[in-house]
Amino acid sequence: MATLRDVANRAGVSIGSVSAVINRTAPVSTALRQRVMDAIEELGYAPDGVARSLKTGRTRTIGLIIPDITNPLFAALASAIERACDAAGYALVLCATADDPEKELRHLRLMRTQRADGLILVLSGVEPGDAGAIRRLVAVPAVLVDRTLRGLADFDSVTLDNRVAARMAVEYLIRSGHRRIGIVTGRPGISISTERFEGYREALAEAGIGFTEDLAACGDFRIEAAIEATVALLHRRPRPTAIFSTSNLTTIGVMRAIAEQGFRCPQDVSVAAIDDFEWATAFSPRLTAVVQPVQAIGARAVDCLLARLGGTPPAEPAHHVFAPQLVVRDSCRVIG
Repeated sequence: MATLRDVANRAGVSIGSVSAVINRTAPVSTALRQRVMDAIEELGYAPDGVARSLKTGRTRTIGLIIPDITNPLFAALASAIERACDAAGYALVLCATADDPEKELRHLRLMRTQRADGLILVLSGVEPGDAGAIRRLVAVPAVLVDRTLRGLADFDSVTLDNRVAARMAVEYLIRSGHRRIGIVTGRPGISISTERFEGYREALAEAGIGFTEDLAACGDFRIEAAIEATVALLHRRPRPTAIFSTSNLTTIGVMRAIAEQGFRCPQDVSVAAIDDFEWATAFSPRLTAVVQPVQAIGARAVDCLLARLGGTPPAEPAHHVFAPQLVVRDSCRVIG
């Protein structure tokens, strides 16, 4: 089995230079890095990760816990985080929870066992004791992304301005002449669900439109639940002229329900949503959506974590809130 010294001899450099290339602990020239990498490939050298982690106290791994890897938003977020981690010399370990708090805790225990250097968390916990249970299992720097959790306000966080995002969508519908606007909400108790619902109500109130309970239906951030919620809204009398969808999976359910119930969008009911898809323009009609800067959010989360891991962390928790952007397409009809 090839050793570090063998790599150094093959590359014609010092052992320290090989270590600098592998561990990214010091700047080296492009030519030197290439010689070392060529020697590593020729010899089939593999660093002893266990020995190195015991010596340094670091594994060069970051754990990412998200609800659902099949959700386009979280897939894009995981991709952005992985690229940022790789650029910083860290490997990413990914776990998905299906928004199950118990599974989330199991993954946190696994991350602790695997000695991840830091964690990036999209949390599902909504029960009163969840924050305490999570805190007991997190022994390394951690950053909350997308959602926050009461009881973990001292954790760094990177989020979207969800109230503003909701207001953007609903205000656009109001400007388009809609007054009876339904909402398909997210999972109760999750921070983004609450914030987006509050933004919806604020937009209505500022326009002098009263909120009515029968225009709110829970989609639980799931396609099937959103279909059921939308069907219920479409059978209200009078029917809403527009629906505000609070997430991308919710929007899939909303659009399916509209079509399956024999209605047309936007002729019969308009739709404005939060979260975009890479293939949003393939929808018919093309979706009007409030977009969040997923790539920037993922990169900022890694930057926050690296600041904590770099030995000079900020004294106070950092809370980064990104501004959304409204993209107007074809799914909203102007009425008047």
